Amino acid sequence: MGEGHNHQHGGAAVRSGARHQRSLAIAFVLVASLAAVQLVTALVTGSLALLSDSGHMASDVLGLGMSLAAIRLATRGSRRSTATFGLYRLEILAALANAALLFGVAVFVLIEAALRLSDPPEIASGPVLVVGTLGLIVNVVAFMLLRQGATESINIEGAYVEVLADTLGSTGVILSAGLMWATGWDWVDPVIGAAIGIFILPRAWKLGRGAFRILLQQAPERVDLGSVAADLGGIDGVVDVHDLHVWTLTSEMEVLTAHLMTGIGVDGHAVLDRARQVLHDRHGLDHATLQVEPDSHEGCSDIAW
Repeated sequence: MGEGHNHQHGGAAVRSGARHQRSLAIAFVLVASLAAVQLVTALVTGSLALLSDSGHMASDVLGLGMSLAAIRLATRGSRRSTATFGLYRLEILAALANAALLFGVAVFVLIEAALRLSDPPEIASGPVLVVGTLGLIVNVVAFMLLRQGATESINIEGAYVEVLADTLGSTGVILSAGLMWATGWDWVDPVIGAAIGIFILPRAWKLGRGAFRILLQQAPERVDLGSVAADLGGIDGVVDVHDLHVWTLTSEMEVLTAHLMTGIGVDGHAVLDRARQVLHDRHGLDHATLQVEPDSHEGCSDIAW
């Protein structure tokens, strides 16, 4: 029997995490400062739209903080001998926590909006408009900082989704304050607040669903397991493929393990080389552990999952 390993993404993930730490740190400071200003202004003016946006911003602060901590710990953990897969899964836990925070904020805002619609309080629209405009500026800056990283990491994507939602939330706050100032319609504030909450829900669901899939070690949605098995089975000398598993460790790190059964006298090295090439070229899988065994070997069926 023989084993082959093909892994390139571990070091790349560490370098990628280091690149994103600076952007996350800057976004964290900006959003934390704005959240404090928004909360004070919301309490003083009584604006639900601003309060919902400040609550969302507060969840952003916690989410960005967890994302930043997860990247730092994952990078350090990759060098610990006892953490054989590093601590990359901390990124996924942070993304799941972000999704839970978003759900909590959205539900709170929707309940509060329903209570206020029957008797909307009078809102001081001037300060709300100023702070809403400031919030939009800060969120656009944070949005630009995180945009690239969101395509490379589900953890950064979680922070990016929150900032994107906040960007639209700040736009809603500006719209609410502007309408109240121009028309005196106090009911606009809870309606805009509820709209922000409704906007948040599907994005929180998508983020949480993605994190759950990874934590449950399901195969990535882009990977066709039947096609992977067929391509490996089509390699010259391979007579059977079994104990095939594909899962995601963290963003941009997908892992495969499989047993390849070969005919007697087949060159195992050639099979390993061809299998690695097939997995890379056809399926984009670069980290694989492959066990090559002759068809006379017995016992694998007893331990296959």
